[in-house]
Amino acid sequence: MVTENGLIAEVGEGRAPERGLDLKGDYLLPGLIEIHTDNLEAHFLPRPKVLWQVDSAVQAYDGQIATSGITTVFDSLRVGTDEHETRTEFVTMTMQLAEALERARAAGLLRVDHRTHLRCEVPTLDVLDALEAFIARYTVDLISLMDHTPGQRQFRDLDKYFIYYGGKTGKSMDEVHAVVSHRQRVGSDRAARHRPTVVEMAHKAGIALASHDDTTLEEVRESIGQRVRIAEFPTTVEAAAASRAAGMATVMGAPNVVRGGSHSGNVAAVTLAEQGILDILSSDYVPGSLLVAAFALRDVPAVGGLPGAIDLVTRNPAKATGLKDRGEIRRGKRADLIRVTMPGDHPVVRAVWRDAVRVA
Repeated sequence: MVTENGLIAEVGEGRAPERGLDLKGDYLLPGLIEIHTDNLEAHFLPRPKVLWQVDSAVQAYDGQIATSGITTVFDSLRVGTDEHETRTEFVTMTMQLAEALERARAAGLLRVDHRTHLRCEVPTLDVLDALEAFIARYTVDLISLMDHTPGQRQFRDLDKYFIYYGGKTGKSMDEVHAVVSHRQRVGSDRAARHRPTVVEMAHKAGIALASHDDTTLEEVRESIGQRVRIAEFPTTVEAAAASRAAGMATVMGAPNVVRGGSHSGNVAAVTLAEQGILDILSSDYVPGSLLVAAFALRDVPAVGGLPGAIDLVTRNPAKATGLKDRGEIRRGKRADLIRVTMPGDHPVVRAVWRDAVRVA
């Protein structure tokens, strides 16, 4: 393979040029494409109520993304707060991170191509105002319609919600029960009012939409009617199959594959892979899981061997998000590439190139 001006200029077989790089049996793969990771927030807020220096957080996150073999990342930033959070959280966790990413981009400090994915929590008080403010200042590439009201979608199992929310926030169990009670009381009404407006704002701005945690056929039908293109983390086989039949690309978590199941007790990603209704993997909260999960699925017949497994983290997410210039090793595509070695059965990233320039 030959690169020129950051693009793949030639792909061939046979003896490599004398000045070529011998990979000594390692894999050369397209750079991975991650469309939903909220790991940036974990660098900025490493402990409850502990904010790290924002520019340092962005650099650490960018480095982790790059060394995981990801060359294009959709940074997932949350939009929307409710009575149990503070407005300050929105400002720090979204606007400050967006500003820091812009500074790093302008200074040429980012190793990978960063894009913006807004996670719009539709049952929250300020989701509409917050979304409008963000769109007015920054480019947004993807919006997901999220509703984490306890007792439905991802958190149908309330025991799982108590464990997750208590551990994430450090609140006592009595405090968590109070939050659950309030969110259940107001969630459905707010979501019904806010979601259509978020959808309208996205379509008006030309931003692609993703549903999140669809569970029932009714929820899938709502997503279809709102021209959603991507089904993120459907929680049941029924929802995943209906979403895919309607033309949506289905996304499941790579940690779900690596762990052998969902941490919320929902459908296992491998189940969808076995049924041929899995299109994309997302590293979600563990960037290093993306490549590991793809290799773990290479022997699932419906996936299509290693080429089909790699498509789950390269070509398919590129297609779903309209990125026609990457995701494949093909003439004319961006030279976003990774070198992967296999010590035993575990893939390890040895080198990363973005636009043919070594970045990790």
